[in-house]
Amino acid sequence: MKFEELNVNPRILANAKAMGFESLTEIQEKSIRKILEGKDVVGQAETGSGKTLAFALPILEKTVPGRGIQALVLTPTRELCVQVSDVFAELGKGLNVNVTSVYGGVGIDNQIRKLSHTEVVVGTPGRILDHLNRRTIDLTRVRSLVLDETDRMLDMGFIDDVEEIIRHVPKKRQTLMFSATLYDVLNSIVKRHLHEPIFVYAGTHVDKAKLKQVYYDILSPSLKFSLLVHLLKHSTRGPALVFCGTRGESDVVARNLKRLGLNAMAIHGGMSQDKRERSLDALKEESTDILVATDVAARGLDIRNVTHVYNYDVPKTAKDYIHRIGRTARAGDKGEAVTLLVQRDHDNFRRVQRDPGLEIHRMEVPHFERVPFDRGFGDRDGRGGGGYRERGGRSGYGSSQGGGRGHSGSGYRGRGGGGRQQGSEHSGRGSQSGSGSSNYRSRSNSGSGRGHYRSRGGRSGSGSGHS
Repeated sequence: MKFEELNVNPRILANAKAMGFESLTEIQEKSIRKILEGKDVVGQAETGSGKTLAFALPILEKTVPGRGIQALVLTPTRELCVQVSDVFAELGKGLNVNVTSVYGGVGIDNQIRKLSHTEVVVGTPGRILDHLNRRTIDLTRVRSLVLDETDRMLDMGFIDDVEEIIRHVPKKRQTLMFSATLYDVLNSIVKRHLHEPIFVYAGTHVDKAKLKQVYYDILSPSLKFSLLVHLLKHSTRGPALVFCGTRGESDVVARNLKRLGLNAMAIHGGMSQDKRERSLDALKEESTDILVATDVAARGLDIRNVTHVYNYDVPKTAKDYIHRIGRTARAGDKGEAVTLLVQRDHDNFRRVQRDPGLEIHRMEVPHFERVPFDRGFGDRDGRGGGGYRERGGRSGYGSSQGGGRGHSGSGYRGRGGGGRQQGSEHSGRGSQSGSGSSNYRSRSNSGSGRGHYRSRGGRSGSGSGHS
Protein backbone atom coordinates (compact mmCIF):
# COMPACT_ATOMS: atom_id res chain seq x y z
CA MET A 1 0.00 0.00 0.00
CA LYS A 2 1.32 3.45 -0.95
CA PHE A 3 1.41 6.41 1.43
CA GLU A 4 -0.57 8.41 -1.14
CA GLU A 5 -3.57 6.19 -0.43
CA LEU A 6 -3.81 7.58 3.10
CA ASN A 7 -6.19 10.51 3.38
CA VAL A 8 -3.83 12.74 5.39
CA ASN A 9 -2.15 16.12 5.09
CA PRO A 10 -0.20 16.26 1.79
CA ARG A 11 2.71 17.90 3.60
CA ILE A 12 3.04 14.84 5.84
CA LEU A 13 3.05 12.60 2.78
CA ALA A 14 5.72 14.75 1.12
CA ASN A 15 7.83 14.57 4.28
CA ALA A 16 7.45 10.79 4.44
CA LYS A 17 8.60 10.51 0.84
CA ALA A 18 11.58 12.77 1.56
CA MET A 19 12.49 10.43 4.43
CA GLY A 20 12.65 7.54 1.95
CA PHE A 21 9.27 5.95 2.66
CA GLU A 22 7.34 4.82 -0.41
CA SER A 23 5.12 1.95 0.69
CA LEU A 24 3.64 1.18 4.08
CA THR A 25 5.27 -1.56 6.13
CA GLU A 26 3.12 -4.30 7.59
CA ILE A 27 2.73 -2.66 11.00
CA GLN A 28 1.98 0.73 9.39
CA GLU A 29 -0.66 -0.67 7.06
CA LYS A 30 -2.39 -2.52 9.89
CA SER A 31 -2.34 0.27 12.46
CA ILE A 32 -2.37 3.76 10.89
CA ARG A 33 -5.99 3.69 9.74
CA LYS A 34 -7.16 2.33 13.11
CA ILE A 35 -5.25 5.05 14.95
CA LEU A 36 -6.70 7.73 12.66
CA GLU A 37 -10.16 6.38 13.54
CA GLY A 38 -9.38 7.01 17.22
CA LYS A 39 -9.09 3.37 18.25
CA ASP A 40 -6.78 2.17 21.02
CA VAL A 41 -4.16 -0.04 19.40
CA VAL A 42 -1.75 -2.68 20.68
CA GLY A 43 0.95 -3.36 18.13
CA GLN A 44 3.43 -6.22 18.30
CA ALA A 45 6.40 -5.55 16.07
CA GLU A 46 10.16 -5.79 16.15
CA THR A 47 12.51 -2.83 16.10
CA GLY A 48 13.05 -1.76 12.50
CA SER A 49 9.49 -2.59 11.41
CA GLY A 50 8.50 1.06 10.98
CA LYS A 51 6.38 1.25 14.11
CA THR A 52 7.54 4.77 15.05
CA LEU A 53 6.06 6.22 11.89
CA ALA A 54 2.98 4.04 12.45
CA PHE A 55 2.00 6.14 15.45
CA ALA A 56 3.80 9.40 14.61
CA LEU A 57 1.92 9.97 11.33
CA PRO A 58 -1.64 9.78 12.73
CA ILE A 59 -0.67 11.76 15.83
CA LEU A 60 0.72 14.58 13.69
CA GLU A 61 -2.37 14.47 11.51
CA LYS A 62 -4.58 15.13 14.56
CA THR A 63 -2.36 17.62 16.43
CA VAL A 64 -3.39 21.29 16.43
CA PRO A 65 -0.60 23.88 16.89
CA GLY A 66 -0.85 26.14 19.92
CA ARG A 67 -3.18 24.02 22.02
CA GLY A 68 -0.71 22.63 24.54
CA ILE A 69 0.70 19.14 24.93
CA GLN A 70 -1.60 16.83 22.99
CA ALA A 71 0.59 13.71 22.68
CA LEU A 72 2.92 11.99 25.15
CA VAL A 73 5.23 9.18 24.01
CA LEU A 74 7.03 7.19 26.72
CA THR A 75 10.25 5.40 25.74
CA PRO A 76 12.56 3.18 27.82
CA THR A 77 15.90 4.75 26.82
CA ARG A 78 17.35 8.14 26.03
CA GLU A 79 18.52 6.97 22.61
CA LEU A 80 15.05 5.81 21.61
CA CYS A 81 13.63 9.07 22.95
CA VAL A 82 15.90 11.07 20.65
CA GLN A 83 15.18 8.80 17.69
CA VAL A 84 11.39 9.03 18.08
CA SER A 85 11.63 12.81 18.48
CA ASP A 86 13.64 13.01 15.26
CA VAL A 87 10.98 11.04 13.36
CA PHE A 88 8.26 13.39 14.62
CA ALA A 89 10.38 16.42 13.70
CA GLU A 90 11.15 15.20 10.17
CA LEU A 91 7.66 13.97 9.46
CA GLY A 92 6.12 17.17 10.86
CA LYS A 93 8.20 19.72 8.95
CA GLY A 94 6.08 22.70 7.95
CA LEU A 95 3.18 21.80 10.27
CA ASN A 96 4.15 24.23 13.06
CA VAL A 97 4.00 21.35 15.54
CA ASN A 98 6.69 21.56 18.23
CA VAL A 99 8.28 18.34 19.50
CA THR A 100 10.26 18.20 22.74
CA SER A 101 12.43 15.28 23.87
CA VAL A 102 12.64 14.89 27.64
CA TYR A 103 15.24 12.59 29.23
CA GLY A 104 17.74 12.46 32.05
CA GLY A 105 21.48 12.92 31.97
CA VAL A 106 21.22 16.48 30.62
CA GLY A 107 20.24 19.85 32.07
CA ILE A 108 16.55 20.30 32.83
CA ASP A 109 16.21 24.10 32.36
CA ASN A 110 16.17 24.00 28.57
CA GLN A 111 13.51 21.27 28.67
CA ILE A 112 11.37 23.40 30.99
CA ARG A 113 11.51 26.32 28.56
CA LYS A 114 10.52 24.15 25.60
CA LEU A 115 7.68 22.41 27.45
CA SER A 116 5.81 25.69 27.79
CA HIS A 117 5.15 25.84 24.04
CA THR A 118 5.15 22.30 22.68
CA GLU A 119 2.48 19.96 21.32
CA VAL A 120 4.27 16.57 21.33
CA VAL A 121 6.46 15.30 24.17
CA VAL A 122 8.68 12.24 23.86
CA GLY A 123 10.30 11.23 27.13
CA THR A 124 11.71 8.62 29.45
CA PRO A 125 9.61 7.78 32.53
CA GLY A 126 12.10 9.05 35.11
CA ARG A 127 12.49 12.51 33.63
CA ILE A 128 8.76 12.86 32.93
CA LEU A 129 8.10 12.13 36.61
CA ASP A 130 10.73 14.69 37.53
CA HIS A 131 8.86 17.33 35.55
CA LEU A 132 5.55 16.27 37.07
CA ASN A 133 6.99 16.65 40.56
CA ARG A 134 8.34 20.09 39.64
CA ARG A 135 5.02 20.97 38.00
CA THR A 136 6.87 21.98 34.85
CA ILE A 137 4.79 19.81 32.52
CA ASP A 138 1.04 19.95 31.94
CA LEU A 139 -0.49 16.70 30.71
CA THR A 140 -4.13 17.67 31.20
CA ARG A 141 -4.67 18.20 27.45
CA VAL A 142 -3.06 14.96 26.28
CA ARG A 143 -5.27 13.18 23.76
CA SER A 144 -2.78 10.48 22.67
CA LEU A 145 -0.60 8.41 24.99
CA VAL A 146 1.98 6.07 23.46
CA LEU A 147 3.86 3.37 25.37
CA ASP A 148 6.73 2.51 23.05
CA GLU A 149 8.85 -0.63 23.56
CA THR A 150 6.58 -1.44 26.50
CA ASP A 151 8.19 -4.79 27.20
CA ARG A 152 11.59 -3.11 27.46
CA MET A 153 10.24 -0.48 29.88
CA LEU A 154 8.92 -3.21 32.14
CA ASP A 155 12.15 -5.21 31.88
CA MET A 156 14.00 -2.11 33.05
CA GLY A 157 11.74 -1.71 36.09
CA PHE A 158 9.69 1.28 34.94
CA ILE A 159 6.26 -0.21 35.63
CA ASP A 160 5.56 1.93 38.72
CA ASP A 161 6.76 5.08 36.97
CA VAL A 162 4.56 4.37 33.97
CA GLU A 163 1.52 3.78 36.20
CA GLU A 164 2.16 7.06 38.03
CA ILE A 165 2.46 9.01 34.77
CA ILE A 166 -0.76 7.50 33.43
CA ARG A 167 -2.57 8.84 36.50
CA HIS A 168 -1.68 12.37 35.36
CA VAL A 169 -3.08 11.87 31.84
CA PRO A 170 -6.81 12.37 31.11
CA LYS A 171 -8.84 9.18 31.17
CA LYS A 172 -10.58 10.24 27.99
CA ARG A 173 -7.73 9.70 25.56
CA GLN A 174 -6.37 7.38 22.91
CA THR A 175 -3.76 4.90 24.17
CA LEU A 176 -1.33 3.14 21.87
CA MET A 177 1.05 0.42 22.99
CA PHE A 178 3.86 -1.03 20.90
CA SER A 179 5.98 -3.95 22.01
CA ALA A 180 8.21 -6.64 20.53
CA THR A 181 6.59 -9.24 22.80
CA LEU A 182 3.32 -9.51 24.71
CA TYR A 183 3.17 -11.38 28.00
CA ASP A 184 1.03 -11.47 31.15
CA VAL A 185 2.21 -8.22 32.77
CA LEU A 186 1.64 -6.34 29.51
CA ASN A 187 -1.82 -7.85 29.19
CA SER A 188 -2.69 -6.51 32.63
CA ILE A 189 -1.65 -3.01 31.48
CA VAL A 190 -3.83 -3.42 28.41
CA LYS A 191 -6.83 -4.38 30.55
CA ARG A 192 -6.34 -1.47 32.98
CA HIS A 193 -5.54 1.36 30.60
CA LEU A 194 -6.80 0.62 27.07
CA HIS A 195 -10.40 0.76 25.90
CA GLU A 196 -11.50 -2.01 23.54
CA PRO A 197 -8.09 -2.11 21.87
CA ILE A 198 -7.38 -3.38 18.39
CA PHE A 199 -4.49 -5.88 18.31
CA VAL A 200 -2.21 -5.76 15.28
CA TYR A 201 0.73 -8.02 14.61
CA ALA A 202 3.65 -7.64 12.21
CA GLY A 203 5.79 -10.58 11.20
CA THR A 204 8.87 -11.04 13.37
CA HIS A 205 10.61 -13.63 11.22
CA VAL A 206 14.13 -13.12 9.97
CA ASP A 207 14.29 -12.72 6.19
CA LYS A 208 16.75 -15.44 5.28
CA ALA A 209 17.00 -14.15 1.72
CA LYS A 210 18.43 -10.83 2.90
CA LEU A 211 20.22 -11.72 6.14
CA LYS A 212 23.04 -14.25 6.13
CA GLN A 213 23.65 -15.76 9.57
CA VAL A 214 26.89 -17.57 10.35
CA TYR A 215 28.99 -18.58 13.34
CA TYR A 216 32.61 -19.49 13.98
CA ASP A 217 33.58 -21.97 16.69
CA ILE A 218 36.97 -20.91 18.07
CA LEU A 219 39.14 -23.28 20.07
CA SER A 220 40.86 -20.72 22.28
CA PRO A 221 39.20 -17.71 23.94
CA SER A 222 42.39 -15.74 23.39
CA LEU A 223 41.86 -15.95 19.63
CA LYS A 224 38.38 -14.44 19.54
CA PHE A 225 39.56 -10.84 19.25
CA SER A 226 42.08 -11.71 16.54
CA LEU A 227 39.35 -13.36 14.45
CA LEU A 228 37.10 -10.33 14.95
CA VAL A 229 39.87 -8.05 13.67
CA HIS A 230 40.45 -10.30 10.67
CA LEU A 231 36.74 -10.29 9.74
CA LEU A 232 36.41 -6.54 10.21
CA LYS A 233 39.40 -5.92 7.98
CA HIS A 234 38.73 -8.48 5.27
CA SER A 235 35.02 -9.35 5.23
CA THR A 236 33.15 -6.20 6.27
CA ARG A 237 32.03 -3.92 3.48
CA GLY A 238 30.30 -1.15 5.45
CA PRO A 239 29.33 0.12 8.92
CA ALA A 240 29.40 -2.63 11.56
CA LEU A 241 28.00 -3.21 15.04
CA VAL A 242 29.95 -5.36 17.50
CA PHE A 243 27.92 -6.51 20.51
CA CYS A 244 29.58 -7.24 23.85
CA GLY A 245 28.06 -8.56 27.05
CA THR A 246 29.23 -5.82 29.43
CA ARG A 247 30.06 -2.14 29.44
CA GLY A 248 33.65 -2.83 30.37
CA GLU A 249 34.12 -5.31 27.56
CA SER A 250 32.70 -2.81 25.07
CA ASP A 251 35.23 -0.19 26.18
CA VAL A 252 38.17 -2.58 26.04
CA VAL A 253 37.26 -4.05 22.66
CA ALA A 254 36.73 -0.59 21.15
CA ARG A 255 40.07 0.67 22.48
CA ASN A 256 41.93 -2.35 21.19
CA LEU A 257 40.36 -1.95 17.76
CA LYS A 258 41.36 1.71 17.67
CA ARG A 259 44.88 0.81 18.73
CA LEU A 260 45.09 -1.46 15.68
CA GLY A 261 44.03 1.35 13.36
CA LEU A 262 40.32 0.47 13.05
CA ASN A 263 37.86 3.34 13.29
CA ALA A 264 35.80 2.16 16.29
CA MET A 265 33.77 3.77 19.06
CA ALA A 266 31.95 2.34 22.08
CA ILE A 267 28.38 2.95 23.24
CA HIS A 268 26.70 1.69 26.41
CA GLY A 269 24.59 2.79 29.35
CA GLY A 270 27.56 3.81 31.48
CA MET A 271 28.55 6.64 29.15
CA SER A 272 27.26 10.19 29.42
CA GLN A 273 24.37 11.09 27.15
CA ASP A 274 26.60 13.41 25.16
CA LYS A 275 29.15 10.67 24.48
CA ARG A 276 26.45 8.16 23.53
CA GLU A 277 24.91 10.57 21.07
CA ARG A 278 28.33 11.35 19.58
CA SER A 279 28.97 7.64 19.04
CA LEU A 280 25.61 7.16 17.32
CA ASP A 281 26.01 10.27 15.21
CA ALA A 282 29.49 9.18 14.15
CA LEU A 283 28.16 5.89 12.78
CA LYS A 284 25.14 7.49 11.13
CA GLU A 285 27.34 10.13 9.50
CA GLU A 286 29.89 7.45 8.55
CA SER A 287 32.70 9.24 10.36
CA THR A 288 33.27 5.98 12.19
CA ASP A 289 33.01 2.44 10.83
CA ILE A 290 32.49 0.26 13.90
CA LEU A 291 30.25 0.75 16.92
CA VAL A 292 31.05 -1.54 19.86
CA ALA A 293 27.91 -1.79 21.96
CA THR A 294 26.02 -3.46 24.72
CA ASP A 295 22.39 -4.40 24.15
CA VAL A 296 21.36 -0.79 24.78
CA ALA A 297 21.93 -0.34 21.04
CA ALA A 298 19.98 -3.44 20.05
CA ARG A 299 16.59 -2.09 21.01
CA GLY A 300 14.81 0.85 19.52
CA LEU A 301 17.66 2.53 17.68
CA ASP A 302 17.30 3.38 14.01
CA ILE A 303 20.85 2.84 12.74
CA ARG A 304 20.69 2.54 8.98
CA ASN A 305 23.09 1.07 6.42
CA VAL A 306 24.72 -1.37 8.87
CA THR A 307 26.05 -4.23 6.76
CA HIS A 308 27.40 -6.49 9.52
CA VAL A 309 26.46 -7.35 13.09
CA TYR A 310 29.05 -9.22 15.16
CA ASN A 311 28.09 -11.06 18.33
CA TYR A 312 31.41 -10.87 20.13
CA ASP A 313 29.61 -12.13 23.23
CA VAL A 314 26.65 -14.42 22.55
CA PRO A 315 23.25 -13.17 23.80
CA LYS A 316 21.38 -15.30 26.33
CA THR A 317 18.13 -15.72 24.42
CA ALA A 318 16.87 -15.99 20.85
CA LYS A 319 14.83 -12.83 21.41
CA ASP A 320 17.96 -10.86 22.28
CA TYR A 321 19.74 -12.37 19.29
CA ILE A 322 16.95 -11.29 16.95
CA HIS A 323 16.98 -7.78 18.37
CA ARG A 324 20.70 -7.55 17.71
CA ILE A 325 20.72 -8.88 14.19
CA GLY A 326 17.73 -6.69 13.34
CA ARG A 327 20.20 -3.81 13.11
CA THR A 328 21.23 -4.99 9.63
CA ALA A 329 19.45 -6.13 6.43
CA ARG A 330 16.99 -3.25 6.69
CA ALA A 331 14.99 -1.32 4.10
CA GLY A 332 15.57 -4.03 1.49
CA ASP A 333 19.35 -4.14 1.92
CA LYS A 334 21.32 -7.30 2.55
CA GLY A 335 23.30 -7.91 5.70
CA GLU A 336 25.31 -10.45 7.63
CA ALA A 337 25.14 -11.53 11.27
CA VAL A 338 28.29 -13.19 12.60
CA THR A 339 28.55 -14.95 15.97
CA LEU A 340 31.93 -15.75 17.51
CA LEU A 341 31.83 -18.79 19.78
CA VAL A 342 34.21 -20.05 22.41
CA GLN A 343 33.50 -22.81 24.90
CA ARG A 344 31.76 -20.61 27.48
CA ASP A 345 29.30 -19.35 24.83
CA HIS A 346 27.87 -22.74 23.86
CA ASP A 347 25.03 -22.85 26.42
CA ASN A 348 23.71 -19.46 25.34
CA PHE A 349 24.12 -20.33 21.69
CA ARG A 350 22.15 -23.56 22.07
CA ARG A 351 19.27 -21.52 23.49
CA VAL A 352 19.43 -19.19 20.50
CA GLN A 353 19.44 -22.09 18.04
CA ARG A 354 16.22 -23.51 19.50
CA ASP A 355 14.28 -20.82 17.66
CA PRO A 356 12.92 -22.59 14.55
CA GLY A 357 12.88 -19.33 12.59
CA LEU A 358 16.66 -18.97 12.74
CA GLU A 359 19.08 -20.60 10.36
CA ILE A 360 22.68 -20.05 11.45
CA HIS A 361 25.38 -21.79 9.44
CA ARG A 362 28.74 -22.89 10.74
CA MET A 363 31.76 -21.47 8.94
CA GLU A 364 35.29 -22.80 8.82
CA VAL A 365 37.65 -20.60 10.81
CA PRO A 366 39.88 -18.81 8.30
CA HIS A 367 43.62 -18.39 8.50
CA PHE A 368 44.25 -15.18 10.40
CA GLU A 369 47.01 -13.31 12.15
CA ARG A 370 46.99 -13.25 15.93
CA VAL A 371 47.04 -9.67 17.24
CA PRO A 372 47.61 -8.24 20.72
CA PHE A 373 44.62 -7.75 23.02
CA ASP A 374 45.37 -5.57 26.00
CA ARG A 375 43.14 -5.45 29.06
CA GLY A 376 45.41 -2.91 30.70
CA PHE A 377 42.99 -0.08 30.00
CA GLY A 378 41.23 -0.37 33.35
CA ASP A 379 37.75 -1.33 32.21
CA ARG A 380 34.71 -0.67 34.38
CA ASP A 381 34.24 -4.29 35.40
CA GLY A 382 37.42 -4.25 37.42
CA ARG A 383 39.24 -6.68 35.19
CA GLY A 384 41.70 -4.15 33.86
CA GLY A 385 45.40 -4.55 33.70
CA GLY A 386 47.61 -7.28 32.52
CA GLY A 387 45.70 -8.76 29.61
CA TYR A 388 45.48 -12.49 29.33
CA ARG A 389 48.27 -15.01 29.65
CA GLU A 390 49.13 -17.57 27.07
CA ARG A 391 50.99 -20.74 27.79
CA GLY A 392 52.20 -20.80 24.25
CA GLY A 393 51.56 -23.62 21.90
CA ARG A 394 50.41 -24.29 18.39
CA SER A 395 47.27 -22.29 17.90
CA GLY A 396 46.67 -23.47 14.37
CA TYR A 397 45.86 -19.89 13.42
CA GLY A 398 47.89 -16.96 12.28
CA SER A 399 51.32 -16.65 10.80
CA SER A 400 54.33 -18.28 12.40
CA GLN A 401 56.30 -15.19 13.24
CA GLY A 402 57.60 -16.06 16.68
CA GLY A 403 60.63 -18.20 17.19
CA GLY A 404 61.81 -20.34 20.08
CA ARG A 405 60.30 -23.45 21.53
CA GLY A 406 56.72 -22.20 21.74
CA HIS A 407 55.68 -22.14 18.03
CA SER A 408 52.88 -19.84 19.03
CA GLY A 409 52.49 -18.33 15.60
CA SER A 410 51.39 -15.18 17.34
CA GLY A 411 54.03 -12.66 16.47
CA TYR A 412 55.10 -12.18 20.06
CA ARG A 413 57.99 -13.72 21.93
CA GLY A 414 57.63 -16.37 24.58
CA ARG A 415 60.26 -17.34 27.14
CA GLY A 416 61.98 -19.65 24.77
CA GLY A 417 61.36 -17.53 21.68
CA GLY A 418 63.44 -15.34 19.52
CA GLY A 419 60.79 -13.56 17.51
CA ARG A 420 60.10 -9.88 17.81
CA GLN A 421 56.96 -7.80 17.48
CA GLN A 422 57.89 -4.71 15.50
CA GLY A 423 56.23 -1.35 15.98
CA SER A 424 54.04 -2.42 18.89
CA GLU A 425 52.15 0.20 20.87
CA HIS A 426 52.73 -1.70 24.10
CA SER A 427 56.09 -2.69 25.43
CA GLY A 428 56.60 -5.44 27.94
CA ARG A 429 56.17 -2.88 30.73
CA GLY A 430 52.93 -1.45 29.42
CA SER A 431 54.28 1.64 27.68
CA GLN A 432 52.60 3.09 24.60
CA SER A 433 55.49 4.31 22.60
CA GLY A 434 54.48 2.46 19.47
CA SER A 435 58.04 2.44 18.28
CA GLY A 436 60.04 -0.25 19.95
CA SER A 437 60.24 -3.98 19.36
CA SER A 438 58.41 -5.52 22.24
CA ASN A 439 58.83 -8.99 23.68
CA TYR A 440 55.56 -8.91 25.66
CA ARG A 441 57.28 -10.35 28.71
CA SER A 442 55.49 -9.93 32.03
CA ARG A 443 57.24 -9.20 35.34
CA SER A 444 54.08 -8.55 37.30
CA ASN A 445 50.67 -9.99 38.06
CA SER A 446 47.75 -9.44 35.69
CA GLY A 447 46.21 -6.67 37.77
CA SER A 448 49.20 -4.35 37.50
CA GLY A 449 48.63 -3.17 33.96
CA ARG A 450 52.13 -4.26 32.96
CA GLY A 451 52.07 -7.89 31.94
CA HIS A 452 50.75 -8.82 28.51
CA TYR A 453 50.96 -11.91 26.34
CA ARG A 454 53.09 -14.09 28.51
CA SER A 455 54.05 -17.33 26.85
CA ARG A 456 55.56 -20.39 28.48
CA GLY A 457 56.08 -22.39 25.34
CA GLY A 458 54.51 -25.76 24.78
CA ARG A 459 51.84 -27.00 22.44
CA SER A 460 48.42 -26.23 23.81
CA GLY A 461 47.87 -22.63 22.78
CA SER A 462 44.60 -22.62 24.67
CA GLY A 463 45.35 -19.80 27.10
CA SER A 464 44.09 -19.42 30.62
CA GLY A 465 42.50 -16.02 30.15
CA HIS A 466 39.80 -14.85 27.84
CA SER A 467 39.09 -12.14 25.37
